[in-house]
Amino acid sequence: MVRLAMLLVGARALRRKWPLLGLLGMVWMTLGLAIMADASGGLSIVTVEAIAILLLCEGFFALALFTLAPHRRGWTVLAKALALFVLGCMILDFPVEVDIENSLLFGLAFLIDGGARIATASVVRFPKWQLVAAGGAIELCLGGLTLVDWPVGYHRTVPFCIGVALLLSGWTILRLGLRLRQLTDDTPVVSLPVFEHRGWHDLGLALPPARPTAPARHATPLVVRVWTPVGSAASPRSKHRLLIDRYIAALDGKGMISTGHAALELAPDVYISHYPALDLDHSPEDFVRLFRATPDNNVKGHFQPSYAFESADWCPADAAVEFHTYDAARLRAHWEAYRVDDTYNLTNRNCSVTAALAFEAALEGTLGIGAAWGHFWRLLVNPDLWVAALLRARAESMTWTPGLVLDYARALHAIIEPERSSWLRRLRLTLRHLRYRHGGMAKRPA
Repeated sequence: MVRLAMLLVGARALRRKWPLLGLLGMVWMTLGLAIMADASGGLSIVTVEAIAILLLCEGFFALALFTLAPHRRGWTVLAKALALFVLGCMILDFPVEVDIENSLLFGLAFLIDGGARIATASVVRFPKWQLVAAGGAIELCLGGLTLVDWPVGYHRTVPFCIGVALLLSGWTILRLGLRLRQLTDDTPVVSLPVFEHRGWHDLGLALPPARPTAPARHATPLVVRVWTPVGSAASPRSKHRLLIDRYIAALDGKGMISTGHAALELAPDVYISHYPALDLDHSPEDFVRLFRATPDNNVKGHFQPSYAFESADWCPADAAVEFHTYDAARLRAHWEAYRVDDTYNLTNRNCSVTAALAFEAALEGTLGIGAAWGHFWRLLVNPDLWVAALLRARAESMTWTPGLVLDYARALHAIIEPERSSWLRRLRLTLRHLRYRHGGMAKRPA
């Protein structure tokens, strides 16, 4: 979460504040340790209740936005609102105490996430996959300790988990602060080691110096185009597996696997769409072998010339997200460096990885002008950033897929270009309309 906030604010805006970031990281770690050790019962109660109230407020805002235009915003906004409400109420023990249920919830979450990390890392075998597997093993241990009511009781599970999260995020902030002072204006923040365990950003490129003014709002949109696995499969099977079909692959009527596709377009001269030069065999028998990110699965690739060509040759994309605030110069510099190597790997250098890296390059520093420190703090309490950071972490432990790219782009769009017609504006218009009607009725003759 902290890494993504720094990506959006940019290195240039925060570099001079690296001592404050380092201090913040140490304070964050100290607070996490204090909560874990229950050094102050009052401290734990205040921290936990503050987080719960924040979740409830954000859930209310998300529900208000969904109520105003449900078809425009989609059901994911409603799901987010309900999830925030439920989690906030459970943390506050409202309307009844749910200490044991909280312990089971957090314990199962640790066990599922840790098991998923170990499984995906051992299958994909990307560079430094052992570190991700070790992190998954630690999560399994934490989940087991949470379920057996040791070393803390069930009533201390939530504060303990929050303390662990603060400790880990504080360590990340401290490392970022110490590394940030080494960056220059023409070095992308993703070149920091904390971003680089997958090696995706290791391009050795120098980008144009960061702009001293706010990134322009362009009339020409930067479009993230996605062909979902189900949407791109030929006669997909009627029986769908929700998460697998959404984020990994879908089976068509002939039993072949469709993994979908992702691309990025900035008219008129930038179209980023990475394909293998020869179609890979996506039969179920060979799919597990192809899923490994090892060099023996590297094949020659090619880049499609345009969306018009690609949609005519295959099919139109079934989802798109448009950004109007971006840095076109950085995007073009990234693309010139990336396209030198057309190597394709199904899980380590695929179409989704290519698209995700490109629009991260275009969005770096978009929130870093003006009160950058204030932007940084507001991002840390923005649930859309939490969602985006969770999706990014899942991609790093597995790979970018079209479904992850689509959800990630939507979450970043909600952060960078939030809805302007807020529920507060709608409420003011409604009250104004009611006052007008009341005034009109008062002037009518009896």
